Amino acid sequence: MDFIMIIKAIILGIVEGLTEFAPVSSTGHMVIVDDMWLHSEAFLTKYVANTFKIVIQLGSILAVLIIFRERFIEMLGLRRGKRDENGGEQGGRRLKLGHVITGLIPAGVLGLLFDDYIDEHLFSIRTVLVGLVIGAVFMIIADKFGPKRPKVETVDQITYKQAFSVGLIQCVSLWPGFSRSGSTISGGVLLGLSHRAAADFTFIMAVPIMAGASLLSLAKNWEYFTLDYLPYFIAGFIAAFVFALISIRFFLKLINRIKLVPFAVYRIVLAAIIYIVYF
Repeated sequence: MDFIMIIKAIILGIVEGLTEFAPVSSTGHMVIVDDMWLHSEAFLTKYVANTFKIVIQLGSILAVLIIFRERFIEMLGLRRGKRDENGGEQGGRRLKLGHVITGLIPAGVLGLLFDDYIDEHLFSIRTVLVGLVIGAVFMIIADKFGPKRPKVETVDQITYKQAFSVGLIQCVSLWPGFSRSGSTISGGVLLGLSHRAAADFTFIMAVPIMAGASLLSLAKNWEYFTLDYLPYFIAGFIAAFVFALISIRFFLKLINRIKLVPFAVYRIVLAAIIYIVYF
């Protein structure tokens, strides 16, 4: 076991955990940290490196499950929501599994139809740069033109129409670098959701679609999941899980106060760095 490789695996796990659910594009950060610096394919080989990235993404997904575990338990019907004195659910409406499924349909269908095309033609430095910049502009537009007084303050108030609309907007995140959370939070804000409500719905909705895609990819690449590489997978998974926990909790506490523009500016700076280094 090479400890230098373990350190590299931990660094990649940290990058994944910090950026997967923030609206800054984890793909863009992987381009800088991995393609430009660590070169995971050099020490793991191409196919094992791809499997490793799937494994660390599962670490980030586990962090969301932990943070929103009460939500998922209620939505799956394993426990009823808290009741008020009249026997109704506290706070009135509650987010249902149906809302999440409704939001997943558009991107899920397009993802299945165009997955191979996206992998073959859209994963390049140029396309990531385009996604970073256009996504940043979209986030600025959301903050500038979104309702000053949101109609939906909490995720429990979201309607099926709003859930489907957010799902439609999520389709643009199939373009690498655009960012799933950046697109859905921005879209939610434009549709009248508060930044926190849009973020909560984004993270909850991300779990089934990301877990499904990751597990499917892992099944295809199971042959590369060997004992020789297991220490690197474990190190990266734990790092991604821990730093995703930190990142998500921090982001949810701040999002209603700082909103999206600071993240948009950061994305533009990130794109500039990538452009200068590569071109």
